[in-house]
Amino acid sequence: MIMQDCLLRRATSVATLVGALVCGVSAASTGKLQADMDADGITRSWSMAEFGEPLYDESMTHWPYVNPDAPVGGSIVLGDFGSFDSLNSYILKGEWPRSLTLASDTLMVGSGDELASAYGLLASSVEYPADKSWIIFNMRPEAHFDNGTPITAADIAFSFETIRTHGRPFLKSFYDEVEEVDVLGDHQIRFTFNTTDSMKPLMKVAGIAPLSVTYWKDRDISKTYLTPAPSSSGYRIANVDAGRSLTYQRVDNYWGRDLPVNRGLYTFDTIRYDYYRDLEVMLEAFKAGEIDFRAENSSKRWATGYQIEEVEQGQIILDTPPDNTPGGIQAFFFNLRRTPFDDHRVRQAINLLYDFETIKRTILYNQYERINSYFPNSEYGVSGAPTPEEIAVLEPFREQLPAEVFNEEFRSPVTDGSGRNRREMRQALALFNAAGWQLDGGKLMKEGRQMALELLLVQPDGQRVAAPFIQNMKKAGIAASIRIVDSAQYQVRVDDFDFDMISARLNFFPPPGPELRSYYGSAAADVRGSANMAGIRHPVVDTLIEQIIAAESLEKLQITTRALDRVLLWNHYVIPQFYNAEHRIAYWNRFGKPATLPKYISFSGSGFPTGWWLDKELDARLDLDR
Repeated sequence: MIMQDCLLRRATSVATLVGALVCGVSAASTGKLQADMDADGITRSWSMAEFGEPLYDESMTHWPYVNPDAPVGGSIVLGDFGSFDSLNSYILKGEWPRSLTLASDTLMVGSGDELASAYGLLASSVEYPADKSWIIFNMRPEAHFDNGTPITAADIAFSFETIRTHGRPFLKSFYDEVEEVDVLGDHQIRFTFNTTDSMKPLMKVAGIAPLSVTYWKDRDISKTYLTPAPSSSGYRIANVDAGRSLTYQRVDNYWGRDLPVNRGLYTFDTIRYDYYRDLEVMLEAFKAGEIDFRAENSSKRWATGYQIEEVEQGQIILDTPPDNTPGGIQAFFFNLRRTPFDDHRVRQAINLLYDFETIKRTILYNQYERINSYFPNSEYGVSGAPTPEEIAVLEPFREQLPAEVFNEEFRSPVTDGSGRNRREMRQALALFNAAGWQLDGGKLMKEGRQMALELLLVQPDGQRVAAPFIQNMKKAGIAASIRIVDSAQYQVRVDDFDFDMISARLNFFPPPGPELRSYYGSAAADVRGSANMAGIRHPVVDTLIEQIIAAESLEKLQITTRALDRVLLWNHYVIPQFYNAEHRIAYWNRFGKPATLPKYISFSGSGFPTGWWLDKELDARLDLDR
């Protein structure tokens, strides 16, 4: 798994190496650079996988999901929601664009057909021992930033030190296992770990991108900034209009242009992201031809917003490619740091008031299914009753867990979809009563005060979907309300844990690993800016996370993750929402596309499909006026 995935040129992230040097021996003199373990037990390879073997070897000439002969040229415009006031994605302060990885290459990157592989990009090869206690990256001497400055091991070390010293808590958490970093030469760096027999830490550091030591020696990396730093990738930031637009330009002297995995990529001369604070305005901008491509996240807009002449005439294409990517949980997150949400009975009762079946029928146009796992659409999430293998993992903690964990399938409450959820209301009130809350004059009261809950949102779309849920809470006597704030204020309030409940989706980096500490670990519960938004503190959760990180086989990791899933679900820390097994994309018919899609194609955020290019003939027919 490579953490710093590029939204445009990779599906999960893609790159490779051919003809690179491995320990001073060239590919030309050795033939193929197959993974090889020497007599001293050191593996030397151009690629690696967390479990098993990488899918591709160095004999490939390009990824199968790109056109190596794709024409180059033209410009595209994409839309993004919100704003930005910084280009520094390392630190907690400021709001940065999600597209910044377009200007950053990493030591290694994964393919779009795998979930846990790494292929050399800045690094031509790696070396690591049988116990996996360290890894050496042999970097390409020809690699350089767009300003001509060489990319060296010192730049990687500086990037890592920036993360460790100034990085956001969630970003820091990915590298907890790194004990020491040693620059062995201009183009060789070693990471030493406090773990053994696990590929996970090796895969994590493979995703580090360089920061130019030369550029930053007279600047403060701990501050926000809007002046673009040197690019290590095939695109550089060419124009910044803070909060309004960000333009990337193809780098003419990109050092990695001829690598086989880069063939068919970097096809556009410029890519501009325009920012919108209103999602409906952004849709109208797309329909007016001011935006070229969008991934739709609203069932209402998908069902009703594209019934226009341009779609009927084929000028705008609508498509629903399958989404095979394992998903993170999307849910309403309680803030357990606040009363009464620290009481599991209150959380379970409020969960009963979320009538998904009615929302699915009346608001979601039957386009979604309910989530019943923290790891949906994957082999890491639960399905059905607990298996004997899962029970064996959980058995040592029986006294600390709800009995349901061991003998029941978890399913979120299911209503008849009529909107008259009297049964669930009665069950909820019984749980409220057990927690000391009583209905008094239509208000849910305890010790003279009414239960109150404010749902904090950043996108107005969420209000429409959440409104029936808020109404049901009011019927139960809760003073429930919705507050919508701008993206900057929202980020600050979430970082400060200043909310009762939020609607959020966690990223999923299969197979799960150390990031789980930041998501659900006790140590992260009170760390400002951590991903443990709910404030979960549970000793069994902490222990299972460490077992997952230390798992020596994929099977053991999957079993333990499913055990963790059950513990999290039955403690009702969140109210699971919904997911769609298909992408919904709309684009102006001006693009050429590869014949094959990557298995794990992604259109999330402000992303764009891997390997597309501008088809000049199609573009001329549209004659978009910009």
